[in-house]
Amino acid sequence: PNIATIHGLEQSNGTSYLVMELVSGETLAETAIRETREESGLEVEIEEPLGAITYFFVYRRTRFHKTVHFFLMRPIGGRLEDHDHEFDEVRWVQIEEALQVMTHATERDIVLRAAELLAARGEALGLALPGAAAT
Repeated sequence: PNIATIHGLEQSNGTSYLVMELVSGETLAETAIRETREESGLEVEIEEPLGAITYFFVYRRTRFHKTVHFFLMRPIGGRLEDHDHEFDEVRWVQIEEALQVMTHATERDIVLRAAELLAARGEALGLALPGAAAT
């Protein structure tokens, strides 16, 4: 399993922010599917929610309270080459690489949660998870 990464977003102090607009009448899941398609070029289906992270940040002297909802998704179509032109790069990375480059422990925890769910389903990861026996 891999993770699609998006680069070239608006950045503040080296941190990328992806803004997803929740359209009136859409559920969080519908918004996640639509935005994933629009921004990455991938058609996906949601397998299950992974949790949410809430935090504050300051941008242009304004303090924002943000909640980010994460979903385990499976690609069912589309192409990364069709990603939104705003982004410099959209690519697949191995879970291990994603964990190495992520700067926030809370985001790493979400990725580990996804990896654990996939491992519990018997999907090969090639990753030694904390508390899991490597074979």
